[in-house]
Amino acid sequence: MNAKTFSYGILRAIGIIVAIILLLFFLYQIQSVLVYIAVAGVISLIGRPVVIFLRSRFHIPNQIAVVMVLLLVLCVFIGIILVFVPIVIEQSHHLGQIDIEAFKSDINEMNSQINDYLGVKDINIMESLKQSEFVQSFDINLVPKFLNSVFGILGATLIAVFSIIFISFFLLKDSKLMLNSILVFANKGEEDKFQRVFNKIKILLSRYFVGLTMQVTVLFILYVLLLSIFEVNNPVAIAFICAFLNLVPYLGPIFAGALMALFVISSNLGADFQDIIVPKLLFVMLGYGISQLIDNFISQPLIFGASVRSHPLEIFLIILIAGLIFGVLGMVVAIPFYTALKVIAKESLSEYKIVKRLTRDL
Repeated sequence: MNAKTFSYGILRAIGIIVAIILLLFFLYQIQSVLVYIAVAGVISLIGRPVVIFLRSRFHIPNQIAVVMVLLLVLCVFIGIILVFVPIVIEQSHHLGQIDIEAFKSDINEMNSQINDYLGVKDINIMESLKQSEFVQSFDINLVPKFLNSVFGILGATLIAVFSIIFISFFLLKDSKLMLNSILVFANKGEEDKFQRVFNKIKILLSRYFVGLTMQVTVLFILYVLLLSIFEVNNPVAIAFICAFLNLVPYLGPIFAGALMALFVISSNLGADFQDIIVPKLLFVMLGYGISQLIDNFISQPLIFGASVRSHPLEIFLIILIAGLIFGVLGMVVAIPFYTALKVIAKESLSEYKIVKRLTRDL
């Protein structure tokens, strides 16, 4: 190897490294756009079966079917806003009319009842709140900053919704749009393999996200019924938050249960702790546990078994590893990402025994 060839190799390697760094920097700068595309992709995967159903069953033109699906998605988003905005306004109105002394009295009364119920004498809620780092370091100047951030978030949300709907329209309208974009990276003669992998991933993920939507919907209905029976304030909003938290595997249901318990207690603030709050809390938590059993033994096996075709232990380990490495976000995207990797491995590395073992059901 002469000096010229060696120098060329070094320069080429440096050029590749610089190009990769620039690409990663560029992707980091447009991360919001990538998120819009990812969310639009999920909407298209969920909405595509509906579009096909409307076309085949009712003979509705493709574009009209796509518009109907997107209007349904938009209605769901608007419905969520209509559920939460009045609650925020109502709570803001109540905050302005709070009798601080009565609130302190209710807290102290509940504190006394908790102490009597638990048989202790040294728990003081008000003193704990006063000595907390948050209360001692609270700065009133944070309020206008918080309001500015809220308005900024609202503006960014409107831009995000418009962008996602716009991208989703074209992904639903032309099912081959994403495929044609991916085929650009395929070597000549490998287009058929890329197409098989893409179609398999699309079918599996479409089933997964549709099933996930059904899972959250079932939990939402169960939570609404549970909270309404026990007359907890704002049952629809609380049920939606708790059902949505269930998207985070394993940790989500724990946080949702704690949040539901907190809302039950806050809805009965001032009532007798032992005779009213404790029984109601126990019944709500029992109902929540039954809902989780329905989800764990009926909904999830149907979703994971029929869609991603992976063993429950395999799914658990993948979610655990993704959570340790990438946190909560990793736990959320672990299953669809792992499913895509399995399909790719089956097409490209099928000669290996471990790949054959993991992908035998695909």
